[in-house]
Amino acid sequence: MSVDQDEHAAFERLFSSSYHLVLRYCYRRLGDMECARELAQETFVVAWRRRRDAPGLLVPWLYGIARRVLADHWRAGRARPVTVPMTDRVDVGEADGSLEAVGLVQDLRQAFARLSESDREVLRLVTWENLDMAGVARVLGCGRAAAAVRVFRARQRLARLLNAPSSTAPMRRSPRPVRGGVR
Repeated sequence: MSVDQDEHAAFERLFSSSYHLVLRYCYRRLGDMECARELAQETFVVAWRRRRDAPGLLVPWLYGIARRVLADHWRAGRARPVTVPMTDRVDVGEADGSLEAVGLVQDLRQAFARLSESDREVLRLVTWENLDMAGVARVLGCGRAAAAVRVFRARQRLARLLNAPSSTAPMRRSPRPVRGGVR
């Protein structure tokens, strides 16, 4: 086999093993399967063009590309979903018949929706995409320590929202204290 055939075969294996993951990544953020398919395909077109830059962690690399493709999609003026689609959830209320469980899920959804988009995305990467800190860092284009801090802070903000009285205003980061007490 020539080098081109080897590259082509390797990329076909990557596509076969990862397309469903990239499609799910896009769908979870859009809630529209047709659009998710289009953007997943666009992600692989970009990946093919950049295949020589591919690192050892291929799935987080693909998620990073998909993240930029989604950002381009939203910047192009297409409608961004108003609510966060939670497509892979289990309907807790039906699973155990508990109204309390349904209330907890609703509280979580409301708190999650009040987070900033960057906090929601970092939590999605850890929970929905099941990435470790190295993978999160790769998707976000930062170091592992920075990714760990972002995840930690997003979790803290979510916990505060879950414990706080309900409000429809989005969560804003609190200002950092200034030394000396003067702002």
